[in-house]
Amino acid sequence: MGKSTSTIRFAAVGDLHVTRESAGSLRSFFAQASEAADAVLLCGDLTDYGTAEEAQVLADELGAVSVPIVAVLGNHDFESGTPQVVVDILAGAGVRVLDGEACEVEGVGIAGIKGFAGGFGRASLGAWGEPAIKQFVQEALHEAMKLESALAKLRTPRRIALLHYAPVAATVEGEPPEIFPFLGSSRLEEPLLRYPVDAVFHGHAHRGAMEGRTMNGVPVFNVARPLLKRSRPDVPPFRLFELPRETEPQQSGQRPQGASA
Repeated sequence: MGKSTSTIRFAAVGDLHVTRESAGSLRSFFAQASEAADAVLLCGDLTDYGTAEEAQVLADELGAVSVPIVAVLGNHDFESGTPQVVVDILAGAGVRVLDGEACEVEGVGIAGIKGFAGGFGRASLGAWGEPAIKQFVQEALHEAMKLESALAKLRTPRRIALLHYAPVAATVEGEPPEIFPFLGSSRLEEPLLRYPVDAVFHGHAHRGAMEGRTMNGVPVFNVARPLLKRSRPDVPPFRLFELPRETEPQQSGQRPQGASA
């Protein structure tokens, strides 16, 4: 599929959980995503244990992609204590891994972080009591501040936020309620209200819901690969999202939203 002169297409997916046994199993999938889109977005849990071996397998599989790749890490990519090794190997394969940074692809600004847990709304964990609780909450706040910093750097008319953890409760619906606090945090939504974007993509919630919205109406897409495979078994497990190449006339102060498939 050639480039469209009117739209920019993004293929988004998370939770690949690549292992050594994944070698040779994802090239066709990535080739499909590359053919369908102008850029590929990877929403964390790229590897299963965060090892150099797994990262190299993924890097080799991504050789089938001929368009820009932008990614964030997930909690699984930290399991071995060497997330920078994962980043370095993927960077060597041409992947732009964001951690509180921003980049631009085809005129669209992308801000990315891993995010963190802590719960949603009135059920959010508060920084009160033991030092360990305060440290946990501080990590969520730190990730939210990194997202805000990345969003503030964007000067493009079209913008996307890339995360691993969910910023809204709507896209974790379907998971056991008792694990909601470990799937994301409302603190991640706060920067998205101050710096509006056209869409938010995350993973992590394998049994969540595919779509939700922030309080100001921005679409949030859960693109965890296990969820996409189960929910849409008849199509390749990535989310295709389109944005206009040029800014359209604004009405009532609202920027037009993109379309997804």
